[in-house]
Amino acid sequence: MTQTAKSESLVAPAWRFLASIRLTVALLLLLAATSILGTLIPQGGAPSEYIGRYGETIFRLLYAFDLYDMYHSWWFRGLILLLTGNIVVCTLKRFPSVWKIVFSGKTAPTSVKPGKVEPVAFEDARDPEALQSEYEAYIRKRFRRVETESMENGFRIVAERGRWTRLGVSGVHLSIVILLAGALVGSLFGFDGYVNIAEGESIDRVRLRNDNTVMPLGFEVRCEDFNVSFYDSGAPKEYRSRLQILENGKIVVEKDIIVNDPLRYKGVNFFQSSYGSLPARELTLNLTNRDSGEAVRVNAALGRRVEIPGTDLRFYFRQIENRYRLRGMDVGETVLGVLETPTGETTEVILPVRFPSYDKMRKGEWIVSVADHEHRYYTGLQTTRDPGVPLVYAGFILLIAGCWVAFFMAHQKVAVEVTRSARGCAVRVYGSSNRHPVGFETFLKKIAAGLARQKGGAHD
Repeated sequence: MTQTAKSESLVAPAWRFLASIRLTVALLLLLAATSILGTLIPQGGAPSEYIGRYGETIFRLLYAFDLYDMYHSWWFRGLILLLTGNIVVCTLKRFPSVWKIVFSGKTAPTSVKPGKVEPVAFEDARDPEALQSEYEAYIRKRFRRVETESMENGFRIVAERGRWTRLGVSGVHLSIVILLAGALVGSLFGFDGYVNIAEGESIDRVRLRNDNTVMPLGFEVRCEDFNVSFYDSGAPKEYRSRLQILENGKIVVEKDIIVNDPLRYKGVNFFQSSYGSLPARELTLNLTNRDSGEAVRVNAALGRRVEIPGTDLRFYFRQIENRYRLRGMDVGETVLGVLETPTGETTEVILPVRFPSYDKMRKGEWIVSVADHEHRYYTGLQTTRDPGVPLVYAGFILLIAGCWVAFFMAHQKVAVEVTRSARGCAVRVYGSSNRHPVGFETFLKKIAAGLARQKGGAHD
């Protein structure tokens, strides 16, 4: 067996396999089933979430088949590629016959056979020679491709329109291929990540959800300001981030974003998804002398010592905890500091923000409480990049256009046959359409009625 024969023996079965409609149905069912599975199993979570929810054994199964990130898995991409190949081969297999019909060099079909629609007939009292020019002019107003054939007892006008509508199905197939290509491009070259940015700070990279790696953005994102409003119940009403895009230290884009109103830059989308509070860096303290009742107010900065006016004490703002437990109870936001004397003696001070009188239990000379502190937030952003989106949009537009052509337009052939009769001429209008026979029957009747009105012809 020659090398060429071996190649042909391998190509032919592969071609038949890819050209199978059964393969198309099977792939569509598999993709539908995997989409349902992807809805039931949360995607893009951390391994600890799946172990806690399903147990370690089920997690190993999910991990082996990438079921927690299935839209980026090798087998899902394989299904998309196989479906793309199947559609391409099915289209190529049927396209030569469509091409021959659409791009035939003939201006109109040499013969038109009556289709499923009954012909329409009427009589015209004039001779065929008197009718030919009028009928031709009438038909040419409605069809681009028209030819006239001479007959022994008269003439026949054959006309055609809508050849190109045969391409509607091929357009639908092409649109699906473009949509699948867009999905593959997004799966291969896109990403889905997240980042938290504190007010007044910038980042230039994000963490990806699927593998927890860090990806550089190529530019900086700064949270210039963050605001949150609340309902009377305490639930957040709206949170808004003012983001700035910086390149080479210069602001190139600035926008306030809220939920469902993202910032887009260089193909990367920044969605407002969450927020949280950060420990304060500055606060105001009240110090009250236990014996005299003298009160002193002082501002303190995180990690620094501050002299307390009118005393020989210094206060060191060590840290602030968002949640702190005292005697087994969560007292919420709590400042931890140290009172220092000139001799070096130190006293640890615990100041729950919600309980300003707590320091009285320390029995010290000065009672310390938090009068005020700054409220700092961070904004949580979901970051996505999908370079396949333009392809998806293009495929969707082509899909709509292709479906419109395929389902609502038709390739129509019409013949007007005029033969001499005892009362002048017998006119017979017939034709065929690849779609919409009911509408085509109405169309033939309109053509016949229009011809009958030419110079006084009478409809049967």
